[in-house]
Amino acid sequence: MKILVTGSIAYDVLLQYDGSFKDALKGSDLDRLSVSFFSPHYARHHGGTASNIAWNLRLLNQEPMLVGTVGKDGGEYLALLEERGVLCDRLEMLEKHVTATAIIGTDSDERQITFFHPGADAHGSWPDLADDREEMSWGIVSPHNPTLMIKAARWMMKVQLPWIFDPGQAVIGLSRDEMLASIRGSFGVIVNAYEWSLLSGKIGISVDAFLKLNPLLVITQGEDGLTIHSQKEGTIVLPACTPEKLVNPTGAGDALRAGFLTGLSAKWPLKQCGMLGASLASFVVEQEGTLIDFLDLNDALSRAETTYGEMLPELP
Repeated sequence: MKILVTGSIAYDVLLQYDGSFKDALKGSDLDRLSVSFFSPHYARHHGGTASNIAWNLRLLNQEPMLVGTVGKDGGEYLALLEERGVLCDRLEMLEKHVTATAIIGTDSDERQITFFHPGADAHGSWPDLADDREEMSWGIVSPHNPTLMIKAARWMMKVQLPWIFDPGQAVIGLSRDEMLASIRGSFGVIVNAYEWSLLSGKIGISVDAFLKLNPLLVITQGEDGLTIHSQKEGTIVLPACTPEKLVNPTGAGDALRAGFLTGLSAKWPLKQCGMLGASLASFVVEQEGTLIDFLDLNDALSRAETTYGEMLPELP
């Protein structure tokens, strides 16, 4: 069965600041803010929330169907995704625009400042997926064009496809009513701790109140792991899987979502879904760029077992 993945398809420009954003901004007059961070390191990679998740699903032998928009410079990226087995039949290419670009600055404490140019994504449309519905088991709505996020959410609710809502920092672009409707209509929500603070503040909700609207809330905390809040399984706290080295955290959250979706598709308990997601995320941070070129699945399962003292089932 296919997993429907919607969200941004983008190029990532990665910059590294050898210092602390927090220290640099301490005492600054924010009303007259004008700062510059010297970045000795520059790299350009393939990225985007949806393409990252789809790529990681393929690493786990799943069959993702990617829905999103690229620009006139997206042909090479599209070819790369298709080469890896990502289903791109429903991707849209707009020749009058460029592909979305994220410029991500990371400091020595893993704090990040991101600028995102939507490019073609701001002009995309939602495709007709009626003929594909019977082949889908799960879906995920990840951050990109807020209008398309809501269209995707409404379509999944209409056809009763179980789906994960991954609003990310698109919380800023969604109205309170849109947020509440998406929460009520999804199977679960995955956010990082900062995104949860934005979401909970915008709609005025606690974790306990959230669970009266939705059965599942996953809050990731980077190197501190993740917490799974569930109506049925209670609260599950998982530490992060320790990578062999830490190079760049960009893309780790998308890898975790792919692992979690794989577990949900296989009907695993939520703890095991989180274990697989955390293990996969630990491999992403060992490199620069969000797309792992090769992953030995036995290594991913072994790392989860070493961290949590529990064997995962064989991947479906």
